[in-house]
Amino acid sequence: MTTVERNRRDVQRATRRRRPLVRAVLLVLAALFVFLLGVAFSRTLDDRPRTGGDETIVRTLTPVTQSAPGRTVTVTVTAPSP
Repeated sequence: MTTVERNRRDVQRATRRRRPLVRAVLLVLAALFVFLLGVAFSRTLDDRPRTGGDETIVRTLTPVTQSAPGRTVTVTVTAPSP
């Protein structure tokens, strides 16, 4: 086995060992990014302008004068209609 072959194997082994570490670091960074994005979103919702709330309007209506009816009709029902 030559020195070049040994160096290649050593590099490949080191790369294989570092891959899980790189994945773990990337996963932690991604989780941190998502967390910070959520915090920024919640702060944005808290900083939005508040509505004015309920508004009550009071109006006074003047009554319309009513006249007496011209004629009154009384209807008497003795049996329900079929």
